[in-house]
Amino acid sequence: MLVENKSIAIVGAGPGGLTLARLLQLKNANVKVYERDLNKNARVQGSPLDMHEGSGMDAIRSAGLLDEFKKNYRPGADKMLIVNEHAEIIFTDHETKPDEDFGNKHFRPEIDRGPLRNMLLESLEPQTVIWDSHFIAMEPKNGGWQLQFKNGFSAYADIVIAADGANSKIRPYLTDLKPIYSGILMLEGNVYNAEKTAPHIKELIRDGKIMAFGTHKNLLMGQKGSGDLGFYTSFRTNENWAKESGLDFSDQMQILEWFKKEYAEWSSIWYELFENASVPFIPRPIYSMPLDQSWETKPNLTLLGDAAHVMPPFAGEGANMAMLDALELSECLTSDRFTTLEEAISHYEIQMRKRAAEATKDSLENGDRMHSKTALDDMLEFFSSH
Repeated sequence: MLVENKSIAIVGAGPGGLTLARLLQLKNANVKVYERDLNKNARVQGSPLDMHEGSGMDAIRSAGLLDEFKKNYRPGADKMLIVNEHAEIIFTDHETKPDEDFGNKHFRPEIDRGPLRNMLLESLEPQTVIWDSHFIAMEPKNGGWQLQFKNGFSAYADIVIAADGANSKIRPYLTDLKPIYSGILMLEGNVYNAEKTAPHIKELIRDGKIMAFGTHKNLLMGQKGSGDLGFYTSFRTNENWAKESGLDFSDQMQILEWFKKEYAEWSSIWYELFENASVPFIPRPIYSMPLDQSWETKPNLTLLGDAAHVMPPFAGEGANMAMLDALELSECLTSDRFTTLEEAISHYEIQMRKRAAEATKDSLENGDRMHSKTALDDMLEFFSSH
């Protein structure tokens, strides 16, 4: 095995990094995961994820975690309503979609990020994850890398794998290519205890998700297992909108007034979200990597997930691609098909970039549909054909 007697450092404890650690440990590889969070409870995890056959679900099966996944996923949470600006239901799959149909390529079970992360963490050997390890720099040493962290800690690894997200600090050691702004910004809000704080939306969403489409703008929201609601206003604007808008994202009423003005044709039913959201709201400009990116392979460094190919969320592929990256990279690193690490990593990177470019293209095209003048009709046609 190419990684026998090699130390592997994975930087980042998101779904991709933790899945890779689990898969490599199943092959008895020596792995550490370095994560900047102080501990596993340091951050509220974001919106739920839908796992896809052929990517995320394949990785979960290969990791031997399907039974655990079934204990933690949320039956029915993948059910969806498409509504117009006035919250009138135009499409629903609540009555037609089965709660459990594992193995069906159209079944996309939803799981909250927290339970998914905990499931992966608990599958690892003790002390695999080194918390409070905020990566700042690394330098070549003895054919590998000496990593430096913000807390003064230093660690050596023969192989480094960047799983540190869209703003990866390791990516520049491999390529100068940077993400491109998509032209779309999403303003994130969260409503806690939605049954009490947003009862009308809670009744409408039915523990699933809602996609509300208007002219060039949408509202996207999903129920979390905790009873909270995550929602996003999504619209076309310039990359620096958050600064140039002059808005105070910690001022609930100011953001509500902004919504009333910018979404003037939308029903007042949506105000309940903004009136009861916790602050601050979070502006998220949406980026993607170039579809034709490439770089020169190194024998001791590679990337996965958003660090390699950040993409818009409009096809639900981000976490799935990261976990498929982990599966394919683990297979390459532990396979006897390759004679050198460089050959194994090169094979992984070529396949990964090709696959990610296709997913990114789909995500960008979906984003265009969702923010078109005829978004509601376009998305109804899209879901009808799928």
